Amino acid sequence: MIRMIGMIGTGNMGSAILRGIVEAEYVRASQIIAYDTNRKRMRELEEDLPSVMLAADCREVAERADLIILAVKPIMMEEVIGKIRGDLQGKAVLSIAAGWTVGMLEKALMNTGCTYMRVMPNTPALVGEGMTALCDESTFSKEDFDFVKGIFDAIGKTRILPERLFDGVVALSGSSPAYVYMMIEAMADAAVREGIPRIHAYEMAAQSVLGSALMVLSTGTHPAALKDAVCSPGGTTIEAVEELERKGFRAAIMDAMKVCADKSREMSSK
Repeated sequence: MIRMIGMIGTGNMGSAILRGIVEAEYVRASQIIAYDTNRKRMRELEEDLPSVMLAADCREVAERADLIILAVKPIMMEEVIGKIRGDLQGKAVLSIAAGWTVGMLEKALMNTGCTYMRVMPNTPALVGEGMTALCDESTFSKEDFDFVKGIFDAIGKTRILPERLFDGVVALSGSSPAYVYMMIEAMADAAVREGIPRIHAYEMAAQSVLGSALMVLSTGTHPAALKDAVCSPGGTTIEAVEELERKGFRAAIMDAMKVCADKSREMSSK
C-alpha cells in the first residue's frame, strides 16, 4: 500500500503534479516528501504546500517514500537512480522522463528489488487539465497501478497505451502545450497590432483556444466540421483559413511533432 509519495525533482512538471493532487484532495500534503537540487524550487514548493516534507537529498526521499516519482531531466536519470539504488527494495518507482523506455528502466533498476512504471504527463496538470499516457508495460501491482492512475485522473485525463506509441505521445500531449502557448502569443500579438490592449488580447486568445478545445471534447464532432461551421461563405474566417493553408499552418504543426517524436526516439536509443 502506498502511504507516502516521494518526488525527486520539483521543476515545472514535478511541482505541477504535487500541487495538482493536493488541490484535488487526492492526497494530503503531509503524505508527500520532495527533493530538488534547486533550493529556490524547494522554497517555492514549501510556500505553496507548507505541510510537504522537504528531504535533505534524494536518498532520503527513496528511504521514506513508498512511491518514488522521478521527475528529473532525462539526462539526469542514471545519476539519480545510481544514488538511490540501495534504498529501493520493495518500493515502486515511477518515471516521467521523456525518452526513457521500460527497457531502460529495467536495466537501470536491475537487482534493486523495486517495481517500475513509465508515464508521460503534461504541465496543464497544474490546473487540473492534464493529459497523461500510462504505459501498459509495467511491473507495478494492480493496486499500485490503480493508485498512480488515480493521481493523474485527479489532475486531468488519462489513457493507457502500449509503449510503442510513446514517442508519438511525447509529441502529441507531452510537448504540445508549448505549441499552443506559441499560438496564443501570436494571436495576442496580432490583436495588439489591431489596437486591442494586450491584457485583453491574452485573455481573449486563451479563452478562444479553451472554448474550441471544449467544443471538440464535449460534442464529439470532427474538428474539420467545427471549423467549417465557423467559416461563413464569403466571410472573414475563410480568408484567414486560406492564408493559414497558404503559409503551411497544418504542415508546420505536423512537421514539428515529427521532429519531436524523432528526438524522443533518439533519446530512447542511447
